[in-house]
Amino acid sequence: MAAIARWCITHRLVTVLLWALACAGVSLAAVAAGTAYSNDYDVPGTESGHAARLLDQGFPQLAGDGDTIVWHTEDGDARAPAVRERMTRMLDAVAGLDSVAAVTGPYEAGGAARVSPDGRTAYATVTFDEPAQDIPAPRIEKVVDTARSAATDRIQVELGGPAVGLAETPGGFTAEIVGVAVAAVVLFLAFGSLAASLLPIATALVSVGTAYAGTVLLGHAMTVADFAPMLGMLIGLGVGIDYALFIVTRHRKGLRAGLPVAEAVREAVATTGRAVVFAGATVCIALLGMLILRLDFLDGVAIAACLTVLLTVAASITLLPALLSLIGMRALSSRERRRLRDHGPLSETPTGFAARWSAFVARRPAALGTVAAAVIAVLALPAFSLHLGTSDQGNDPATATTRKAYDLLAHGGPRSEGFGPGVNGPLTLVARIDGAGDRRAMDRLPGALRDAPGVASTGPVVYNRDGDTALLTVVPDSSPQSRATSDLVDRLRGDLLPAAVGDAPLKVYVGGVTAGYDDFADVIVGKLPLFVGVVVALGCLLLLLAFRSIAVPLKAAVMNAAAVAAAFGVVVAIFQWGWGSELIGLGSAGPIEPFLPVIMVSVLFGLSMDYQVFLVSRMYEEWLATGDNRRAVRVGLAETSRVINSAAVIMIAVFLAFVLTGDRVIAMFGIALAAAVALDAFVLRTLLVPALMHLLGGANWWLPRSLARRLPRISVEAPRREGHARIPEQRTSGNEQLVP
Repeated sequence: MAAIARWCITHRLVTVLLWALACAGVSLAAVAAGTAYSNDYDVPGTESGHAARLLDQGFPQLAGDGDTIVWHTEDGDARAPAVRERMTRMLDAVAGLDSVAAVTGPYEAGGAARVSPDGRTAYATVTFDEPAQDIPAPRIEKVVDTARSAATDRIQVELGGPAVGLAETPGGFTAEIVGVAVAAVVLFLAFGSLAASLLPIATALVSVGTAYAGTVLLGHAMTVADFAPMLGMLIGLGVGIDYALFIVTRHRKGLRAGLPVAEAVREAVATTGRAVVFAGATVCIALLGMLILRLDFLDGVAIAACLTVLLTVAASITLLPALLSLIGMRALSSRERRRLRDHGPLSETPTGFAARWSAFVARRPAALGTVAAAVIAVLALPAFSLHLGTSDQGNDPATATTRKAYDLLAHGGPRSEGFGPGVNGPLTLVARIDGAGDRRAMDRLPGALRDAPGVASTGPVVYNRDGDTALLTVVPDSSPQSRATSDLVDRLRGDLLPAAVGDAPLKVYVGGVTAGYDDFADVIVGKLPLFVGVVVALGCLLLLLAFRSIAVPLKAAVMNAAAVAAAFGVVVAIFQWGWGSELIGLGSAGPIEPFLPVIMVSVLFGLSMDYQVFLVSRMYEEWLATGDNRRAVRVGLAETSRVINSAAVIMIAVFLAFVLTGDRVIAMFGIALAAAVALDAFVLRTLLVPALMHLLGGANWWLPRSLARRLPRISVEAPRREGHARIPEQRTSGNEQLVP
């Protein structure tokens, strides 16, 4: 690490130029290539996957996404001549727009079912000629504007569907700007130097920008979800600023100790930089654990996020040292420079609140540990009611046209009725037809299913042009995200369809949004124990090698699990129970996306390990030097708690800012990560972990001799130059003194 730092300092302009060229080059390549994201939740071998493939092969004209135009008149009839004439003109105009393959409305033959029973609500289906993510945004906006132009004081017009949903998503980088601005303020308050506070942000922005463009290019080589770049940016900004913060803090400490600029930079990278590399490795291991699931959809997310973390680590140990050498002594505030010039180097001892808190925890470890555990347990309780499923546009903010269209279709207006909640997520029954027997069995299905519990209606059987594929639409009487709809899927597959088909060899596959998400969730839940086990085992192995202790990695695993459980509890309370979700613009209550637990476990385990590494590495160093566990825990907590808390505030601000994106999935990640970091930094690492380490005493560092001989020796931080830290005697109450 020291050699890397020396090279970057010696060739600082070259280093900065190389990073600038890399960022610019990858960004230009991404702009030229364009995006190629895919939200394909298809899992090989599942029934919904079979249904989707049969549908694509037999009905290729349905390959494009379909959106919905809904209109409602509270005081009239959607079939009235004036309404019909106005809406027909609008539909004809929409049909002539680019990317629109067909428009099917209620005023044509067979369209009566597109008018609600009370006649006040009607809808038309707009079929695009390509998937929603491939349609240029201006074309979608043109469809929305053309449809909304037909609205009057008496006619409400709203639009729903995947393409319109993409157009409704706020653009720009408001979340990133807000998060970075808050981070800049916190850094300036911590450092008192504008130059020093800007370097962590500059380093993070360069690395995250390069990774964002790299993720765009990655989408052309493998399946990458459309939220992967935003997720990578969320993680990258948080860890990137934090990693740089740790190194800059150590560099400033070296300057205050009287080291020359180059030597202070080299010392910071050789010590804290090693911890950054180790922490980044743990995050990457946790992220790459998703590859165990062997799901293309998650593989792209894992590799994209891992790429972002790798680049932030690389920038922290190469670009940041070059920038630190460029600003020289300006890494210190003007007051610190005057103090150094007038009084010379001063030995730094932990003082103030950090030292007092460290002593307080040492005095009452059992009581404080119990309080911390109780807080985590209470916050984790909602996680036991976790419901994985599909959130849809019924969970959009109440002001969104997609939410209004969803509600009109399901419920109509205040004094009218709609089509029922199931119309927003019909099930598709698809079968391969081989002979007259299969065809007769398929034709029996509508009648056999029409009166089944949970079924609102069934459509006619539709055969493709070759007659070898059949499609039947079943509308549930419950919403797509309802447990009742999932139960209907299970009944169709297990009982209703086999009974209706009888002895015919026909195999009918149940697909649709709810079926696809349920299958995806089942596969993930089935593989989750293996995934969590591998991630935890690898993380524990790294900590075992670094700290040569059995207790440290076991405590880390338990603490990480606690942080994840509490974060899940917060997510369930806000998004599934709806506590305050509408107030903060995140829409109504709904289920948790099935892929969220895997990604959250990966990210949260990695981020939780960061603070464990930075905290325990200082304790371990003091333990090796003194053999005094009480002193080691107090020194480690006193010296690291302030920078850990500052880093946590920055990371929380960055994560919470992503709520402003208006994207439900990204907001889930943001709130989950912010909650986990807050609990990890302010409850676990600065309270529960040191309390447990005080209670365990020397057992914290126990390792069987036979195992110690076999383990390779690695070091998170190189030995420090300065002597061992001193915590001055402090008086907390009465005449009791706390001494090391």
